Amino acid sequence: MNKDFQILIEEAKKIAKKRILNEYASCGHCGCALMTAKGNIYTGISIRTKCNLGKCAEYAAIAEMLKHNESEIKKIVSYSAKGVIYSPCGSCRELIRMVDDKNLETQVMVREDKVCKLKELLPEIFISKH
Repeated sequence: MNKDFQILIEEAKKIAKKRILNEYASCGHCGCALMTAKGNIYTGISIRTKCNLGKCAEYAAIAEMLKHNESEIKKIVSYSAKGVIYSPCGSCRELIRMVDDKNLETQVMVREDKVCKLKELLPEIFISKH
């Protein structure tokens, strides 16, 4: 396995710890770590609520990256609190693409033994007509 992905998995593992916040919300079911083109690592955790106001860990990591004025993602991995690598959902895949056109080349770990470029996971790219 690539050294960068080993580092990202370890970072995601550190924060993927399910925590019940109250009867309406929980967090940390999934942790995400990404590496930017500049080599910086950003992380985020998932938030779940009973009324669908939660967000995926990828969104949180991307928001952290954007806060630091970066947008090009070199590699990304999501790791569940149950110890499994998750492939990003469709919304997260689109978000990765939309924050930087170069992100079609982002290496996405979809399983412990498989990495794909984002463009392979998005066969039909969404393009707004507006």
